[in-house]
Amino acid sequence: MKLRNLAIFILSFCAFTNYAQSDSTNQDSSIINMPLISSGADLIQSEGQSQNISGLLQSSRDVYASIAGFNFSAARFRLRGYSSENTNILIGGIPGNDPESGWAIWSYWGGLNDVTRYPEAKMGIASSHTTFGGIGGYSSISLRASEKRKGHRASYAATNRSYTNRAMYSYNSGWKGDWAFSVSASSRWANEGYVEGTSYSGGSYFAAVERRINENHTINLAGFGAPAVQGRRGIAQQEALDLTGSNYYNPYWGYQTTSEGDSIKRNARMRDNHKPYVVLTDYLQIDKKSKLTTSVYAVFGRTSSTNLNWYDAADPRPDYYKNLPSYFTNRAEFDEANAAASAWQNNTNTSQLNWDQMYFANSKNLHAVENANGEGNIVSGNRSKYIVEEYRVDPRRFGINSVYNNQLNEKIYLTAGINAHTYTSHNYRLMADLLGGDFWVDVDQFAERDFANDSVAQNDLSTTNKLIRPGDKFGYDYNIHNNKAEIFGQVDFKSKKVDAYAGLTSSYTSFWRTGNVQNGRFPEESIGESEKNNFFNYGIKAGAVYKITGRHLVTGNLTYSTRAPFSRNAFISPRTRDQVIDSLESTKILSGDLSYVVRYPKLKMRLTGYYTQIDDQVWARSFYHDEFRTFVNYMMTDVDQLFTGIELGVEKTLGAFVIQAAGTHSMSLYNSRPNATITRDNSEEIVAENRTIYFKNYRIGGMPQTAGSIGFKYNARKYWYAGTNFNYFANIYLDPNPDRRTEEALANFIDTDPQIKEIIDQEKLENGYALNLYGGKSWKLKNNSFVRLNLNVNNILNNRSFKTGGFEQLRYDATQIDRFPPKYGYMYGLTYFASVSYLF
Repeated sequence: MKLRNLAIFILSFCAFTNYAQSDSTNQDSSIINMPLISSGADLIQSEGQSQNISGLLQSSRDVYASIAGFNFSAARFRLRGYSSENTNILIGGIPGNDPESGWAIWSYWGGLNDVTRYPEAKMGIASSHTTFGGIGGYSSISLRASEKRKGHRASYAATNRSYTNRAMYSYNSGWKGDWAFSVSASSRWANEGYVEGTSYSGGSYFAAVERRINENHTINLAGFGAPAVQGRRGIAQQEALDLTGSNYYNPYWGYQTTSEGDSIKRNARMRDNHKPYVVLTDYLQIDKKSKLTTSVYAVFGRTSSTNLNWYDAADPRPDYYKNLPSYFTNRAEFDEANAAASAWQNNTNTSQLNWDQMYFANSKNLHAVENANGEGNIVSGNRSKYIVEEYRVDPRRFGINSVYNNQLNEKIYLTAGINAHTYTSHNYRLMADLLGGDFWVDVDQFAERDFANDSVAQNDLSTTNKLIRPGDKFGYDYNIHNNKAEIFGQVDFKSKKVDAYAGLTSSYTSFWRTGNVQNGRFPEESIGESEKNNFFNYGIKAGAVYKITGRHLVTGNLTYSTRAPFSRNAFISPRTRDQVIDSLESTKILSGDLSYVVRYPKLKMRLTGYYTQIDDQVWARSFYHDEFRTFVNYMMTDVDQLFTGIELGVEKTLGAFVIQAAGTHSMSLYNSRPNATITRDNSEEIVAENRTIYFKNYRIGGMPQTAGSIGFKYNARKYWYAGTNFNYFANIYLDPNPDRRTEEALANFIDTDPQIKEIIDQEKLENGYALNLYGGKSWKLKNNSFVRLNLNVNNILNNRSFKTGGFEQLRYDATQIDRFPPKYGYMYGLTYFASVSYLF
């Protein structure tokens, strides 16, 4: 009977998934029958930041989530295809997701492994006693000093990934009278990481003190942060990878000659983040059945990243398309192409950034600036052609979160909560390095070219021809405000055969921009406070567990909610003006899942089918447009996405052996034809409006949509273990360029032209695999102290040819389709992580 029930359930899931996916197997074919209209677009992909949170669910007791969260991360896998704004992260009861983007940025508390080691985590739509949750689930990290495992822990780790060394120490006192203390600190560093030209220098700290007022009442004060400075890596087109002979070529660095005559590697893309959190929490046990947990918190600090900029000078990036041999080959300049290829292969000043040349150019650019700083003076000096600028975001967030729990009776449990925050981010640009020059002038070079009126080019109308020196603000300066209040409630019901829950949430969000400087392109829209954008949102969820027996369960969950648009995507160009996207509306989310669960002491299994729609999203990018020779803002509205799939996780214990397997097959698709609007960044001109993007049924790129893992582990009686797992990844697609899926992109082609397929087809990457080994050993010493040794070796076969993702460049030339080829990222080869810990 049990096997029969399982077979029926599996067949039902297969039918469900095939039905959900049957209408999503072909990309939007209507584009081929569109009327052919002329247009050209040369678009370049702006670099975005993406966070997957698979690792946050490794500690989940769910068999699939714990396996997939660890073993699939090397391939940039995302659970169910969701981005991180769909998973709620709680740290000490307060929201960990960024208010502007919704992302969960793990690096803000990275290195605090001893603090974050055992979160409460659930995947997908779920009952929660702390939050309403998201469709991706939730993870809640405790900061209570009294809950941390008592004792000292010191550890050292060596690895060859982003950093090469890590040292960590933690101490938890447990209750000492009416006080409990917890501290943790770590340091991570690398002169150079796995990718050439990268570096890492980071620390982290945590401290908590808990005071017991009486048996039913305690107060906990906690603070933590993770300052880190990191030299970043970039991905590149295949031509650059082939020329350098490395799939990990990094265009962000180059050699610089020091004053002592030494050559050092210098990275132009440095990230410097530090966001301290302070949380004060009151734990009140009202009576035996009810409790109230209230936290107030503050978040502040900075996020910073640097980049090159240049004025009236050649593009210094080595992988700029005019610096590659293919540029000359396409122009039939074969001698120049051969010379460029030879230089790429033999001269790092060609294949990497040439810092010395930038310093030299700046030292030879004597220039007189009239009416400098608006004072009528003429200032002479070397005006920098090349600089390193720093993009700063300094956040301040204050909030409160309160949750009430009550076991009303043996069958009903009530949860109710309220949270609110006020958030402001200060966004501005700093001069990091003039690279040997004397000053930079705070004007927009594109506006200088396009407008006869000199005032239009001024980035700050209060100071004409403002001279910029190291540490000065320039370019833009504005604040983004984001206030939100939310209430939620949930009721859990338990009985002998059925457990169920239902929850409601309601929220109010308001965001706006305040400009701190007045620029010449938008003198009215750039300065002062903008109109407020207000959104009222709601959500409902419900779920049930049907107990076929005590060991066999069927679970189902369903939710519908709306979510305010994130302010980061709402403004057309917040650097220059306060204009928001027309007809901005809330995102709609519909999701459901159905699972069959087996739970024996030596056998765990979960089989799940899920279906999710996320509609009315906004897609926003800014990039340099070759045709218009300026930056443009590319905004898509009515972006719908569809996620369907099945998941299977199994764990079987056979004596000292444990067999684990997990797999998923999914389809993550664009499910609409969005409307695009393209505007110039330095004027109000609308380049294109209501342009239809034929995106329906294109895959969401940059992640495997099919993945599988099988592993074996041996637990020995002498306190050692060893294991291996083999992981396989398939159905990986490049992120598509929307402008290639328009009528305008095909304007110069007839219906039968074979190049149409090349333009509109989405590239599917080859399948990949990785074999991992791991093991560990524990020794018990005197006085109940322990020494633990752990080793993980990933991709032991050193597979370096597996493309884990990439994107089509937004720059696009309809007259030469391969002019701006895609950029690819590859899985690292063999990597290791070895650690030794001393617990006492």
